[in-house]
Amino acid sequence: GGQLARRYNIPYRTSNTCAANTVDAQAAYESVFSLWGAIQGGGNLMMHGAGWLEGGLRCSYEKTILDIDLLQMVAEFLTPLDLSEDALGFDAIQSVGPGGHFFGTQHTQERYKTAFYSPIVSDWRNFETWTEAGSPTAMERTNKVWKERLASYEEPYMDPAIREELNDFVEKRRAEGGAPTDF
Repeated sequence: GGQLARRYNIPYRTSNTCAANTVDAQAAYESVFSLWGAIQGGGNLMMHGAGWLEGGLRCSYEKTILDIDLLQMVAEFLTPLDLSEDALGFDAIQSVGPGGHFFGTQHTQERYKTAFYSPIVSDWRNFETWTEAGSPTAMERTNKVWKERLASYEEPYMDPAIREELNDFVEKRRAEGGAPTDF
């Protein structure tokens, strides 16, 4: 599909597909390879990028969190490297010299918190620390994340006139029977 879209200069829609029935290793690796295939295929728009299970017949909040993490990782991988003199830290390299360390340099202090992608799901603690924390699985972590996000949701502001107009439109369409279908 991507080759035809490029040949005819038209947009190419892709998706993140997954045939797994639950959020497990199969779901993760199918999503990873599906995402990379969509990116390598030159997709312009990814529909259904997060949450799918069983080929799109089911959705999972936990899978949605996992896929959001994977989508963010893919975006991070695709971010071009900054190879500027400032980013490479030539001044820091020169000031530290051979055998030194960079932890205290201004260059490191300005960058260390944002230099690497911080995943939502992956747990990078060592085994002992992870065990002391109750050995949470990826499924347990994704479950906790979606519940926290739902609990902290704040509805964005909408002008009352716009809200009223939208509500009137919906009620009008309901009264008309909605959009016609072919069945």
